[in-house]
Amino acid sequence: MTAARPLARPLAETTAPITLRPHQPGDIGWIISRHGALYAAEWGWDITFEALVAEIGAQFIREFRPGLECCLIAERAGQRLGCVAVVRVAADTAKLRLLLVEPAARGLRLGQRLVAAAEDFARAAGYTQMTLWTQSCLLAARRIYAGRGWVLGESEAVRAFGVDLVSEVWAKPL
Repeated sequence: MTAARPLARPLAETTAPITLRPHQPGDIGWIISRHGALYAAEWGWDITFEALVAEIGAQFIREFRPGLECCLIAERAGQRLGCVAVVRVAADTAKLRLLLVEPAARGLRLGQRLVAAAEDFARAAGYTQMTLWTQSCLLAARRIYAGRGWVLGESEAVRAFGVDLVSEVWAKPL
């Protein structure tokens, strides 16, 4: 039996700034792996969540439209600390997807920075509104969305990823 990888990796000892960069080969695989591991450890979600993230990641890679979509990776000194994606839903609508901040980087306002960068990208790409799908238990993410003017539109009790959840759809005009 192999030892489990630690979920909260310590931040590199550096004063280097956290930068946001476009995705590169290997980043989508990292996003899938970290979502699966973190959501299982922190929320008890089963492997079907990782499968969903893998499907989202594969579709993003296959259908990627530069200038209309992006995936941003937050990193410091080469260490990935978080991510967010923007995907096209319609000519006027983009969807925020795959927001994640590593546990060791939480409290640095990185989630807010990633969401702001996604909104800025969507606005510059010509979208007039954004949507996102989340779960009510993800309180830190919900605080970011509400604080940036997103509005909860729909919610529904569901059984997903092996647990009972309340699924939510949020929207924001740009």
